[in-house]
Amino acid sequence: MTRRYFGTDGIRGQSNVFPMTPDLAMRVGIAVGTLFRRGSHRHRVVIGKDTRLSGYMLENALVAGFTAAGLDVLLLGPIPTPAVAMLTRSMRADIGVMISASHNPFEDNGIKLFGPDGYKLSDELESEIEDLLDKDIYAQLAKPHEIGRAKRVEGDIYRYIEHAKRTLPRDVTLQGLRIAIDCANGAAYKVAPLALWELGAEVVTIGNEPNGTNINLDCGSTSPKALQKKVHEVRADIGIALDGDADRVIIVDENGQIIDGDQLMAVIGESWAEAGTLRGNGIVATVMSNLGLERFLGDKGLSLARTKVGDRYVVEHMRNHDFNVGGEQSGHIVLSDFGTTGDGLVAALQILARVKKLGRPVSEVCRRFEPVPQLLKNVRFAGGKPLEETVVRQAIADAEAELAGKGRLVIRPSGTEPLIRVMAEGDDRAQVERIVDGLIGIIGNVRSAA
Repeated sequence: MTRRYFGTDGIRGQSNVFPMTPDLAMRVGIAVGTLFRRGSHRHRVVIGKDTRLSGYMLENALVAGFTAAGLDVLLLGPIPTPAVAMLTRSMRADIGVMISASHNPFEDNGIKLFGPDGYKLSDELESEIEDLLDKDIYAQLAKPHEIGRAKRVEGDIYRYIEHAKRTLPRDVTLQGLRIAIDCANGAAYKVAPLALWELGAEVVTIGNEPNGTNINLDCGSTSPKALQKKVHEVRADIGIALDGDADRVIIVDENGQIIDGDQLMAVIGESWAEAGTLRGNGIVATVMSNLGLERFLGDKGLSLARTKVGDRYVVEHMRNHDFNVGGEQSGHIVLSDFGTTGDGLVAALQILARVKKLGRPVSEVCRRFEPVPQLLKNVRFAGGKPLEETVVRQAIADAEAELAGKGRLVIRPSGTEPLIRVMAEGDDRAQVERIVDGLIGIIGNVRSAA
């Protein structure tokens, strides 16, 4: 079913352009508030945000909507997405909201919704919300004496910091480690450096001066060059790069080399398997994770379950099949023993604990397998369904036949942007490049013709 508002990670788009307008944000508040206004207790919603300029606008619009629906609003201010998920449960809220477009540039923003259990809403609930948004929701407004109140919450970041620190064994400290961290000028610019310092590390921080327009700008997990440079400059033992809302993480080793989410999942999966705490006899990842990860796990007697792209689908599979480690190559790492969504800081702490235990450089600890050559390219399209064109379908079938038994092909529309993503991987790099470039050309020609 085609959805008008929700993508793979909530509602997202360019600020002040439909659907990311204050009018729709207010309607979301009313619709969600109406849907979760169950029972006679006083209902409450917690709202967090990252550091985007448009966050002020959307926050106020959501407050208007939720209070109009009769919910009390607790405003958390700039705080990571996983903290919102955690605090939704901890504070017994009926709903949690994160205003963020994650790793996107500042011009974009989004609305992520969490249920009272701290998990992102199901497709079914999002469909119910969409139905309400397209109806006359003003008949559902609270009576004058039932209108909600709003207030800012103090100390919420410290609750999250303590939660993150408790994910480490009591006997583990970070003393002796020099850590460079890039907070992407985003939601974790206060909490992440402080948590690492309190655990004993020497911390060098960049990307911690948000101004409303510099979130993810030449910094963070999607642009780690600044962190690589800083690691060299200060001779750090490790670099940690978060994204704008801190639900993903990329590591830089002591040599300045990037370690992606696949390698991090391998480290954590192997570590937890050795400790006897890994459930599901493997991990959960998406169709985009490298074939090298699958082979590595297989050699360890562990499995790799694949899902559609999007951490919500990873979490859904983890919950349904009792896994406790999952994530994405991009650095979304979900550790369900500690949280309900991707958490860049908590995942980084697990890596740091492994580094401390083994007493070896990050470059040795975190490079668990040799990745299979993999190439991902995007094609932007203005409309239509290029993947349904006969010439494209035939080209895809030919490419899949050529890679059979030697690699994989994944082609999918982006859930957040008007892009077709083409990914191929295999042992022969030249073959992979030829296949991807060929498909990009064919899809591009169809787009141009349209």
